[in-house]
Amino acid sequence: MEKGSPFPKIVYISWAPYCSRSDNTARELGGQSYMVYSEFLGSNYFTVLLKYFFQAIVTLSILFRDRPDVVFVMSPSVFATIPVYIHCKIFDARYVIDAHTGAFDHLIWKKVEFLQQFFCRKAIFSIVTNRGIARIIEDWGAEYVIVPDVPIKCDKAKIPELTGKINVTLVNTFAQDEPVDQFLEATKNLSEIQFSVTGKLGKKQRVYLDLELKNVHFTDFLSEEDYAGLLQVSDLIVVLTTRDNTMQRGAYEAIYYGRPVVTSDWKVLRENFPMGAVFVKNSVEEIVTGIESALSRLENLKSEAKVLRKLKLDIFEKHKQTLFEKIQG
Repeated sequence: MEKGSPFPKIVYISWAPYCSRSDNTARELGGQSYMVYSEFLGSNYFTVLLKYFFQAIVTLSILFRDRPDVVFVMSPSVFATIPVYIHCKIFDARYVIDAHTGAFDHLIWKKVEFLQQFFCRKAIFSIVTNRGIARIIEDWGAEYVIVPDVPIKCDKAKIPELTGKINVTLVNTFAQDEPVDQFLEATKNLSEIQFSVTGKLGKKQRVYLDLELKNVHFTDFLSEEDYAGLLQVSDLIVVLTTRDNTMQRGAYEAIYYGRPVVTSDWKVLRENFPMGAVFVKNSVEEIVTGIESALSRLENLKSEAKVLRKLKLDIFEKHKQTLFEKIQG
């Protein structure tokens, strides 16, 4: 730890182009967040080894320069933990894994689960979002802390001028577990609503522009400021997943901005959004019904979202205290 400081020096490493959970966790703990991502190498099997090599070198250079006492590292990719582990061995530092659900249920990462298990056992502890993932880590004989969500903050939000009388945003990244096709089909039955759909439009995703949906606007990639502004002026936020045990970051970001949500009907989401939310199966019919139901009682849901925001802030303060205690213990 730095001389005279009661807290350890923290650095958060994420092998991703962006991650608000990483950035805001680092902010809450007084650390520095780094996104390490060689975007120029793309995302394919032919370049992945070279990509990981470059990212490992960049990670080591950051850690060697900053010399943190504790390194937080996001998983997936579990391979990001390798340079972190090397640094900690050399400089007698320690690390924490922030383990997202994909590290456990995605086919690619399940193939290298032995690495995740090894690094979890060597970590001070792993952060997980729900009890189901916690049980896996517990079975490995490793430590964990459950932190479902992290407060978000954006001081420079850019507020857009939305054109609809009713504006609904689908928080989306075009990931495999997001039923975007069903959602877009549902928008055809909700012509009075103006929809915004977030997510970077790559070559595969640009096919959606050919649908020419009059009440749907694809935002493409948004900066943190533009994204925060869009959430704040939307009447309702929709966040969907086909995977169980998946915490919806877009949903809790909406709640922290006081916006109600429509999200998928999974146990972990019902537990974490006991108010301010409507739950739906991932079918066209239920998405339509869920949005209509939410809009019919929008003011009540907004009030509930504000209550839930306060509750989540209070809960996170307890989580933060636990994190500091385990790091310093």
